[in-house]
Amino acid sequence: MDSISFFRNAIVSILVFVLLHTPCEAQLSPSFYSSTCPNALSVIRTSIRRAVSRERRMAASLIRLHFHDCFVQGCDASILLDETPSIESEKTALPNVNSVRGYEVIEAAKREVERICPGVVSCADILAVAARDASAAVGGPSWNVNLGRRDSTTASRSVANTDLPTPFNDLGTLISAFANKGLSTRDMVALSGAHTIGQAQCFLFRNRIYSNGTDIDAGFASTRRRGCPTNSGDNNLAALDLVTPNSFDNNYFKNLMQRKGLLQSDQVLFGGGPTDSIVSEYSRNPRTFLSDFGNAIIKMGDIEPLTGQNGIIRRICSAIN
Repeated sequence: MDSISFFRNAIVSILVFVLLHTPCEAQLSPSFYSSTCPNALSVIRTSIRRAVSRERRMAASLIRLHFHDCFVQGCDASILLDETPSIESEKTALPNVNSVRGYEVIEAAKREVERICPGVVSCADILAVAARDASAAVGGPSWNVNLGRRDSTTASRSVANTDLPTPFNDLGTLISAFANKGLSTRDMVALSGAHTIGQAQCFLFRNRIYSNGTDIDAGFASTRRRGCPTNSGDNNLAALDLVTPNSFDNNYFKNLMQRKGLLQSDQVLFGGGPTDSIVSEYSRNPRTFLSDFGNAIIKMGDIEPLTGQNGIIRRICSAIN
């Protein structure tokens, strides 16, 4: 064997060794469907815009749906599965039941995508794209959505009950909950800014508005009490942002600085703790907030996706094929 053949064979052997010993993990990419379903994103966008134009509140609901999916088993559309003898649906978990909305909007988008590309685009990806398109539809940021997630065949009500933040969490609990998913404190504050749109039910903020605490503006509390009596109206709705409730902007952070956060988990972001400076920064610099929100939701969308041969592509998002 001459020296050239020897070195060529050695290089091939090294390459084979590297390939065999390198974990093969499919990467998410914004262009994942460019050849297999090139019109998928435009079809989803049209469907989501239609839903938001019918009910502007739906924008907040779709962003929240993506968030509640990713925090349980990763971004795998497990939140969309209905209860069966073998599946404990996350829809009935305490943070989700009679609260999370938008399931039918995702199913409608899925039906439209299935018509043009049967069995190609996952429900998990539709959820991620829907959150982006919902944000853009109400004046919020847009971002490049990484694609290539596959759908789970399982769900976990128990994990939903333990891992999803609640409106009653203190700051330390919030920071830990996000850190456990690989998200920084700054990511957490930016993502909380989604509460610049949407509404909350009375029972979630009643204790706060009747607390007479030093962390709530008295006039704001008085206004909110009119729609949230002490002993009734649990499901009465109030806007999370009283100033511009239907626009994705940075008023949420201005509200916090005035002690006008509706939920306890909102106001703890500005209460003398380590996140005060981030809230203050976002209140002054809307572009910084919108940019950070986009970056944070991309990171959130990358939490433990099923890729490659893992998971399935559901034909209907609420059920296993």
